[in-house]
Amino acid sequence: MNRVAVSAGELPLPPWSARVSSFALKVLEKLNRDRWDLSVLLCNNRLIRDLNARFRNRDEPTDVLSFPMGETLEDAGAGSRYLPGDIVISLETLAENARHFQVSEDEELRRLLVHGILHLDGLDHEGKLEPGTSPEETPETMLVLQERILSELSGERILL
Repeated sequence: MNRVAVSAGELPLPPWSARVSSFALKVLEKLNRDRWDLSVLLCNNRLIRDLNARFRNRDEPTDVLSFPMGETLEDAGAGSRYLPGDIVISLETLAENARHFQVSEDEELRRLLVHGILHLDGLDHEGKLEPGTSPEETPETMLVLQERILSELSGERILL
């Protein structure tokens, strides 16, 4: 069983945050991942810009960041758990992207969640595995896989 924790940084936790968790769990199911403890942080541009500058040397806001951890730990009550890392999503840049790409904010949020999860699963933008990771190889590129998952979960909604 997977677990997803959703929190907010520099803004209130949105009332729909439980649906972020529910959607992420469905993505993990599509990827056949089990016993993952995933963290999602929703934030503003100021916080994601700071993280982007500190960890990627890019002094600008971005839409999504993935911080891989890739550790397994033993939970006395739940057995072995995999800690893939953290996904950080700027709700401000998400809204800008939605306007720019002429999609709903809900669609953009779902896309960013899938994108972040795929990075934590070890994929890069060409679909190759990042160094030090070992998920099953996939013949699909990351972005093709992302769009396939989004299509398969097209009936799901986070923002109502």
